[in-house]
Amino acid sequence: MNREITAQQVRVIDENGNSLGIMNTYDAISTAFSRGLDLVEIAPKSKPPVCKITDFGKYTYEKQKREKLSKKNQSVMAVKEIRFNANTDKHDTEFKCKHIRQFLLDGHKVKASVVYKGRMITHPEIGQKLMNEVLDKLKDIGKIESPPKMEGKMLITYLVPDKAKIASLKDKGITPTANIPAEVKSADVKEKIQEKTELKHETN
Repeated sequence: MNREITAQQVRVIDENGNSLGIMNTYDAISTAFSRGLDLVEIAPKSKPPVCKITDFGKYTYEKQKREKLSKKNQSVMAVKEIRFNANTDKHDTEFKCKHIRQFLLDGHKVKASVVYKGRMITHPEIGQKLMNEVLDKLKDIGKIESPPKMEGKMLITYLVPDKAKIASLKDKGITPTANIPAEVKSADVKEKIQEKTELKHETN
């Protein structure tokens, strides 16, 4: 900014966004000062560097405001993971599906995996049937981000909250969490749930 700018010449943009062309840096600074403003370098890697005549305090505030908004818009959705064994019984399937429901209602993305152990890998249809059952139980509040696919000895899919469906249920007076026992909302999911807040490479 101002006399900290080392380039001998700069391309100048005034406070109204108009180009003043290429100027000697000293002259550009003098022009900014004569208007009660600062000369701020906004594109130092350009040849010549691009500078703007502006109020530095206001410029910094607006920049921070844009960065904050950008971070808000780019916030990363937490990814939870629920694993089923290909031969998971009905009770355990229901238990884990309720956890997936709560994760979706809380706004999280969910990775649902069906694990084939031992010789179960020779019967892929069993895991596929289980996965279809799981997806069917969650279709009222979730949508499939990526279709189920095999990765090593696991059948994997990703679910995300379907905000439109959830809103529609609420508009009809239906509370999506009504059929979820209180214990399902507990953060303690013991060894049945493996939570991940970021995707990690699966090793088999």
